[in-house]
Amino acid sequence: MDYKKFLYEQKKRDKSLKNKATKVTIKEIRFGPNTDEHDYEFKKKHAVKFLSEGAKLKAYVFFKGRSIIYKDQGQILLLRLAQELEEYGKVEQMPKLEGKRMIMFIAPKKTK
Repeated sequence: MDYKKFLYEQKKRDKSLKNKATKVTIKEIRFGPNTDEHDYEFKKKHAVKFLSEGAKLKAYVFFKGRSIIYKDQGQILLLRLAQELEEYGKVEQMPKLEGKRMIMFIAPKKTK
């Protein structure tokens, strides 16, 4: 009987810990290597909104076909985004090429 009570208490404790845990949401923003200035600003505005809501941001440049030759432009674009979002979040992972995507993660700053 004591063992059953112990299991019940443990289950209760686990459930309360699970409820207190924060759920991390990841929002994605996709760029092309030759993204225009207006489109960049529009997507940056969304990124600011996502970070201020407390969601992590996954920004990536997708290279289609032969556009993979513009790797440096994609990296410059992501680094520029990171620099402009510095007050809203910090870079968790610098731009890294994975297949046809160059991915960067930005975590929101803690608000007090």
